Amino acid sequence: MAKPNPLLKELRAVEKKHGKFEALELLLPDLSGVLKGKLIRPADYAKHCADGFTFCAGVTLLTTLGETVTGIPYGEGDGDPDMPARLVPGSFAPVPWATRPTGQALFRLFDDDGAPFFSDPRAVLERALQPLRKMGLTPVMATELEFYLLNANAETPTPAAPLIPGTGRVQPGAQVYHPDDLYEIEAFLNDVYDYCDLQNIPAESAISEYSPGQFEINLRHVDDPVLACDHAVLLKRAVKAVARNHGFIACFMAKPFEEDSGSGLHIHMSLVDKHGKNYFSHGKEKLASPPFSARLRHAVGGLLKTMSEATLLCAPNANSYRRLRPDMYAPVEPNWGVNHRIVSIRIPSSDAGNLRFEHRVAGADANPYLVTAAVVAGVHHGLKNKCDPGPMIEQSQMVVPKLKIPNRWDQAISKFSRSKILPEYLGAEYCKYYAMNRSAESAKFHNTVSDLDFDWYLRAV
Repeated sequence: MAKPNPLLKELRAVEKKHGKFEALELLLPDLSGVLKGKLIRPADYAKHCADGFTFCAGVTLLTTLGETVTGIPYGEGDGDPDMPARLVPGSFAPVPWATRPTGQALFRLFDDDGAPFFSDPRAVLERALQPLRKMGLTPVMATELEFYLLNANAETPTPAAPLIPGTGRVQPGAQVYHPDDLYEIEAFLNDVYDYCDLQNIPAESAISEYSPGQFEINLRHVDDPVLACDHAVLLKRAVKAVARNHGFIACFMAKPFEEDSGSGLHIHMSLVDKHGKNYFSHGKEKLASPPFSARLRHAVGGLLKTMSEATLLCAPNANSYRRLRPDMYAPVEPNWGVNHRIVSIRIPSSDAGNLRFEHRVAGADANPYLVTAAVVAGVHHGLKNKCDPGPMIEQSQMVVPKLKIPNRWDQAISKFSRSKILPEYLGAEYCKYYAMNRSAESAKFHNTVSDLDFDWYLRAV
């Protein structure tokens, strides 16, 4: 008697609801959080569901340009070997923007002995979560993603900013949180929410952000950080697809425009103990102000202590560092406060039941799995060592930010390479190759002669 195939059964249930798929996309996040994968036909569904398949392991260690790096294994130097791959249960969904009936599923990589592959971003996050799990603590989290909508037909990247009625001229000013900006893109947002519903992406509120053409979509909190990061990368994919259909380009670069706001990846996280109670709201030692115990203070202390060495994970690319400027609302120093948007770690207004922190350092270009891995590492380190975060920035307190985290790519790479804390959580091998990857891309970026070289120096020197 043939063994039951639960993954195939799950796929058939999705097809029963949405119609037969003529093709199935299999997707894997890489080092940059970019989804890679392949397309299979119906004849292969059963085998891939039952037996898994093999896939190029080096895809998880590619640069943003999709290139291998000399010295990093599972690449050109050692024959680019395949590793076992298996589909992720619960990840089957339709691809509503495809021109023919198509489904999708996430997959993950394993070693030959069946252990999670060390450089699969999902495995990196799972490893970082283990110390908190051993304490009986469950992180509950969600992400907020900011992005720009650009005009698809412009000669240069240009925000799809609202126009002054009857003039054809762009509306000046930030117009932050203006509801009319959302009505301007109502058809786009309707499709985003419809597609997210079909793909089980728990998209919630949308707001018009601080710069023209900039928006934010929030995701619902879930008690599985890996799933929360799945939601983030799949939301990006859906937003980009819908944008193409509406004559836009969705831009998740950290800082696409010099004088406009950067786009962030904000992570909201709380901890729940084995009794279902908010871990930050209970404990023997209390603080006088909002309803949290010293546990929250220690967790924040760990986040602040690891912030400089974790900056590379939050700001992984050359463009990331254009966002980290004290004059642009970006968090640039290890500080914290209640209900204050200038700080790196913000404690939103909340009651004891949903008390959480908001980690605001990462750009929208960062890999959510790796950022979350750095966050849970900092939290556990702070709890374990009872790290003191120092005084809070009080609500409504005026702050002149001072640049105290790395604000240049190579400086952040150096800090990360010398990290003593993060390798314990993410794995020393992974941290070594991550730094090599970013160093190689940095060298290529800085060795590239751009128009700016000629603009500045051709005539002058």
